Amino acid sequence: MKLTWYGHSAFKIEIEGASILFDPFFSGNPSFPENLSVDQASDGVTHVILTHGHNDHIGDAVDILKKTGAQLTSNFEICMWANRQGIENISPMNSGGKVNVGPFSVALTRADHSSSFQAGGEAIYLGNPHGVIIEAPGEKTLYHLGDTDIFSDMALIDEIYQPKIGLVPIGDRFTMGGKTAALACTRFFNFDTIIPCHYGSFPIIDQTADTFLQAMGGDRDKVAKPKPGEPIDV
Repeated sequence: MKLTWYGHSAFKIEIEGASILFDPFFSGNPSFPENLSVDQASDGVTHVILTHGHNDHIGDAVDILKKTGAQLTSNFEICMWANRQGIENISPMNSGGKVNVGPFSVALTRADHSSSFQAGGEAIYLGNPHGVIIEAPGEKTLYHLGDTDIFSDMALIDEIYQPKIGLVPIGDRFTMGGKTAALACTRFFNFDTIIPCHYGSFPIIDQTADTFLQAMGGDRDKVAKPKPGEPIDV
């Protein structure tokens, strides 16, 4: 599995038969690589997955879906909203559901957050926020936690899916801060690789992963910190 972080919570996951974009907030993302364009970052994409409806997660999704013909997987409200924007290739889901989309399967988990899209001063309700589980043959199970606080049912998520790669928000204010995110990782999961996200973009959230790394203690060697735009193998 090849993983590329584009800053904030935007990731590309490349596996056999699929190129998946999570929360493609590229335009206006202060941490999106300056040497990349939206077209370059989304080249060859087959699937787009949105964790929730906030503008900094939906990002460029509609334009990317129109240009690439990729399939959108998200909650029912987001898929219906995208359909009204002209997106026909949709796979709507909701909490606890699991869907096989061909090269991989997607499950949506609980996330403690909110979900709406700001358009012209109006907040459009876009369903519940989620975390996302990706399972693919021959690959480690990946869990994008979305934007969330810690919650004790993370233990059940680990029991059900046993994820080994965690994409974990650490930036504080809108999600878990570094200390809480480290507690979530060490108490509830047995990740092999942890990629922190949702930091280092907007000035009102944490700019570094230092607090998270310090709180991880002896497990900090599980943390990978790719530079935005540079792929790593996980």
